[in-house]
Amino acid sequence: MLKIRLQRIGKKGQAYFRLIVTEHTQKPKGRFLEDLGAYDPHKNTLNAKKERVEYWMSKGAQLSATANNLLVGRQIIKGEKVQVWKAKKKVEDPKAAAPVVAAPAPETPAA
Repeated sequence: MLKIRLQRIGKKGQAYFRLIVTEHTQKPKGRFLEDLGAYDPHKNTLNAKKERVEYWMSKGAQLSATANNLLVGRQIIKGEKVQVWKAKKKVEDPKAAAPVVAAPAPETPAA
């Protein structure tokens, strides 16, 4: 299955991404079929080849969640954004919520 996803390039602390088409089993920094554009998160710029993105999608390529949200947000493709991650809910433990009260020691008669 083909995927359109981001490939991180650039130095440490200076992220820069390529928008690529690759087989889903390839390593993130591995070979790719075509370079569709670039994204610079520092300047917040995206250069993408709209015709080529649409071509690969017509051939059955699936978008990664992040690539989908980036392309939909820039109105390169039409569609809905996808939730990439879910915030973890704080689970309250019933034992931790109730204060623990120590039982009083039984009284012993004085002899």
